[in-house]
Amino acid sequence: WRAGRNFPIPTSFAHIKNLMGALPDHHYNKLFSIHHDPDLIASLPDNFDPRDKWPDCPTLNEIRDQGSCGSCWAFGAVEAMTDRYCTYSNGTKHFHFSAEDLLSCCPICGLGCNGGMPTLAWEYWKHFGIVSGGSYNSSQGCRPYEIPPCEHHVPGNRMPCSGDTHTPKCYKTCEDGYNVAYKKDKQYGKHVYSVKHGEDNIRAELFKNGPVEGAFTVYSDLLSYKSGVYKHTQGDALGGHAVKILGYGVENGNKYWLIANSWNSDWGDNGFFKILRGEDHCGIESS
Repeated sequence: WRAGRNFPIPTSFAHIKNLMGALPDHHYNKLFSIHHDPDLIASLPDNFDPRDKWPDCPTLNEIRDQGSCGSCWAFGAVEAMTDRYCTYSNGTKHFHFSAEDLLSCCPICGLGCNGGMPTLAWEYWKHFGIVSGGSYNSSQGCRPYEIPPCEHHVPGNRMPCSGDTHTPKCYKTCEDGYNVAYKKDKQYGKHVYSVKHGEDNIRAELFKNGPVEGAFTVYSDLLSYKSGVYKHTQGDALGGHAVKILGYGVENGNKYWLIANSWNSDWGDNGFFKILRGEDHCGIESS
């Protein structure tokens, strides 16, 4: 894999550490676990990109920006929810779930901008619902994200990232100009489940139902990722990070997972990255 500079000089270590907001999540083991049919697994293609299977689901191409907030646990969740709302309808229904609403209004999820547990984000969706909301300054939906994007890359035109963002206040009203009431705007999950650990079940889940939220340990060498299939080679562990896993494939003989990060589209490979598949690398297949 190829490295390059993604973070400007100087970027504070506090900011980088704060991006890793996936807290240890013991609730994961309490969820009903999906095992996919061996016949489906045997028939899976070697390469799968959901953007080809569901071309009418534009958010599969979307890269969001968590800004200077450890809200990856919320972003990974609402990104996958948004995509699945569309893939489940085969591209006929669209709803952009709000990271702002989940981040600020879920009291059971954890510590807001100081980290949260992905499993509880999905449980909150099922029991309490989440409203719509787009990116910062987008005026899209009921509760757009209020934390501004920041520059994870050089060169760039965003404000410098810092490490001291506070969790936004929970407002149970929609922004001015949005013509649906907060309670009526909420959409709910019907079922929440985990995918049985291991490469094959995750591949089958992606192929059959669409993107999932996953978590893994970030090491310092990932920060400089630009292209190729990432494999940790050096550097310290920085913390847990939640992301959207959307596809898989093989590149130059290396099996990979295709992942959407939430550090804006300047980071990595236009906001995406590939990580080694089939070896539970950095915990990506077991978290």
